[in-house]
Amino acid sequence: MNRYRIEKQDDGELAPVMKSAEIPGPPAAGEVLVKMRACSLNYRDLLMKSGKSASGGDDPVVPLSDGAGEIEAIGSGVTEFSVGDRVALTFFVEWQDGPFAMKYHKAARGGSCDGVLAEYVLAPAYSMVKLPDYLSFAEGACLPCAAVTAWQGLFERGAPLSADQSVLCLGTGGVSIFALQMAKAVGAKVIVTSSSEEKLQRARDEFAADETINYRENEDWDKAVFSLTEKRGVDHVIEVGGPGTLEKSMNSIAAGGRISMIGVLTGFEAPDISLFPLVARAVDLCGIYVGNRAMFERMLAFFSEHQIRPVIDRTFTLEEATEAYAHLESGAHFGKVVIEMGA
Repeated sequence: MNRYRIEKQDDGELAPVMKSAEIPGPPAAGEVLVKMRACSLNYRDLLMKSGKSASGGDDPVVPLSDGAGEIEAIGSGVTEFSVGDRVALTFFVEWQDGPFAMKYHKAARGGSCDGVLAEYVLAPAYSMVKLPDYLSFAEGACLPCAAVTAWQGLFERGAPLSADQSVLCLGTGGVSIFALQMAKAVGAKVIVTSSSEEKLQRARDEFAADETINYRENEDWDKAVFSLTEKRGVDHVIEVGGPGTLEKSMNSIAAGGRISMIGVLTGFEAPDISLFPLVARAVDLCGIYVGNRAMFERMLAFFSEHQIRPVIDRTFTLEEATEAYAHLESGAHFGKVVIEMGA
């Protein structure tokens, strides 16, 4: 089989490199062998390639956390799945249910352990979920990280989002577009920001965003949010920027609202801001790190009920993985970037 690993090059830079390897297996007790059909990229994968995110140690790691395929073989004791089942793998191998614990960091696919950018993956049966029939492999491959992250932020931490509430989605990447789709499915009001008028137009026309703000033309976008909400603020913020956007997100949140702290698109530096507005408005600032398998399954039930399909910006072949990384890094994407393995 072919698989990629993040390896150090002669110039010292890290890069995904495709090489031939033995097909893993046969599956031991409790394991299944998955023939991968598609994978998708997340911003975290760019951090891995740049060396800014935790790796599995000295050994080159197989990248990407998000993938879907079909079960080709099962080990003894596996009763939940059968050969031929269509599955998506979970982001965390061991986090099945309950609250997060630091031990789960030891097996985060594509980072602290091997990921899914390979033609075959051998894994514990409890680290995957069945795909709904209406979703393709490419669509299923978009779900494990970005979709579950948005789901936890809006529906699992604290009271779930309701129709009488509002959401601010920063940007039009994978997490933010999933949040837009989920929020509109329950009838909530959504404000989307972007520096691209074309992307904002798509958010309005194709995904029913209620309001949009071009943050390049309107640097004080937090004031625009406050104006659009009649000086109340939004109930939820999908905060993917990090230190460069947190202050404006805090200015945009309503009393009693929730900021889901998800990404670090603006870097890892400490924000130079006062946190007092969180206290003054009784705001919840929640760190969201994807979610567990039980959350994934509840989200899939929600997706099936509302027939939500992931938004795929562009699809690449396995041999074009480097180009897929470059396209994600360009910031030109709207939704998810996918790599398909073929039939």
